[in-house]
Amino acid sequence: MSDQIRESRGRRTTEYRTSRSQSLRVQRTFSERADHDRRNNFIVQGSLLAVASIVVRIIGMVYRVPLTAIIGDEGNGYYTSAYSIYTLLLILSSFSMPTAVSRIVSGNLVQGRYKNTHRVLKAAFFYATIIGSIMFCALWFGSDVISSVFLKKPFCRFALRALAPTVWIMAYLGILRGYFQGSGNMVPTAISQILEQILNAIVSILAASILFKQGQTANLVYQSDKYGTAFGAAGGAIGTGAGALTALLFFIILYLSQRGEMHRNIRKDDSPVESYGAIGMLLAGTMLPILISSTVYNVSSVIDDAIFGNIMTYLGNGDKIVAQWGVFGEYHILFNIPVALANALSSSLIPSLTRAVAAHNRKDTVSRVRYSIRFTMLIAIPSTIGLCALADPICRMLFPGKNVELLIMLTRIGALAVVFYSMSTISNAILQGLGHLSIPLVNALMSLVMHVICLIGLMLTGMGIYAVVLSNIIFAFMMCFLNQVAIKKHVRMRHGMRETYVLPTIAGILMGIVAFGTSFGIRMVLPEAERYSRIGCAIMVAPAVVLAVIVYFGALIRMNAFTEEDLDNMPLGGRLKRFVR
Repeated sequence: MSDQIRESRGRRTTEYRTSRSQSLRVQRTFSERADHDRRNNFIVQGSLLAVASIVVRIIGMVYRVPLTAIIGDEGNGYYTSAYSIYTLLLILSSFSMPTAVSRIVSGNLVQGRYKNTHRVLKAAFFYATIIGSIMFCALWFGSDVISSVFLKKPFCRFALRALAPTVWIMAYLGILRGYFQGSGNMVPTAISQILEQILNAIVSILAASILFKQGQTANLVYQSDKYGTAFGAAGGAIGTGAGALTALLFFIILYLSQRGEMHRNIRKDDSPVESYGAIGMLLAGTMLPILISSTVYNVSSVIDDAIFGNIMTYLGNGDKIVAQWGVFGEYHILFNIPVALANALSSSLIPSLTRAVAAHNRKDTVSRVRYSIRFTMLIAIPSTIGLCALADPICRMLFPGKNVELLIMLTRIGALAVVFYSMSTISNAILQGLGHLSIPLVNALMSLVMHVICLIGLMLTGMGIYAVVLSNIIFAFMMCFLNQVAIKKHVRMRHGMRETYVLPTIAGILMGIVAFGTSFGIRMVLPEAERYSRIGCAIMVAPAVVLAVIVYFGALIRMNAFTEEDLDNMPLGGRLKRFVR
């Protein structure tokens, strides 16, 4: 009888162990699938936002071509200066809002705290109303002082006033973008950005054209030659507000369409609710480090403008200020397109990285950090080399009929900033997502001090606008270096220098040689009359870019730069798998 009992117990133990082993395998399988799905969602969402941001930058580049043709380098100088001041006030008012709201909303939704999420939105809207109205008044009523005393461009005041309402609109828009990003849905942000830029482009060109003609009439009345370009720049600024208002209306409609589901979740939620005072303190505590860091990181353009204008006046070159700053604005159009990728990826990275850190998932955290840096460098490095190699035909294609020699030189020298600004942007996002909000601030302050010292020194040597470009490169390089040291300290991961930096650089150099050789060869066979025309330059650029992309990724694949796991974690990586053995 005892033998039968022991045999029965043995069978039950074996069955239990077998069942438990199968259960653990199933759990591991589901866990691995969930991790894979989360990684894929992060990459897909980031890729979607990246594509949208690049489309937005391309639209921005395309519409700035006719806008510049209407208002000229001088009008572009007014527009660029006004936009720098607007950007600074936007940072001070609401630039940190999407990041802060997305982090707090993401943390609440993970815990199912829907009531708290709703309260966060209410508190954020109250803040936006107060700060938006203050910044509107500062820009509208302070435009005369800012333009005359600070920028040394008195006629810039019209563009500043045209941008004043947009600061208020963007405060509300930032909240709604942050809410949907915190929900893990980047689609509304991507769609709104494209809608915003399309309306911006259409209204900017129409308003600039109409107001430029009005300005020419004012020139005759007031015996001046400045009103045409100044009014035209204001027209371009009006387009920015029209685009922002369109995006805000889109989000309001989308938010109202989801109110029913939100209220159902709120009724089911029985979790404790924080007071508005506590939520306000949490918002302020989250926003303040990001706000200060972003202000320091972006204030350099306003400081550059002020230092450039004052030192050029001191050196007796005051008549060149507006035109040279306008060319610098054209350089920024080209520079911003590849940097848009890092901005987009950082927007999708922060909430997903915050969730990984909150869940104490080190593997997921390291994976997100590693692939965000690597993917950014895979695009930024060849963009830098390609922009340098094709600077001549690209500039002549976009801005025909004018002397672009200065712009070509600025583009070739400033192309290096693409890598450093892309890396500093994504590394800022990584540190914020890890919860180290003060580190980017300290690093930005140190970089800004070095930037200002270098700018003043270079300007006093008579380098002019080249000093601004070189000091910007120094600023971004210092940010990269300091942020990378901090990431290495807090994440403690193997960086993969060969795969992240060395191989993309080698492939990028080969790509650059092919691109330059292709464009130069086409130029030699074109009729002399077409070599510097827009159509001729487009004929040079298009095949050179296509060949460059093929050579770059072909070289990376031949050098075994990708594993199958790498391709699984990169956009469109599945299509490249067939080429990886």
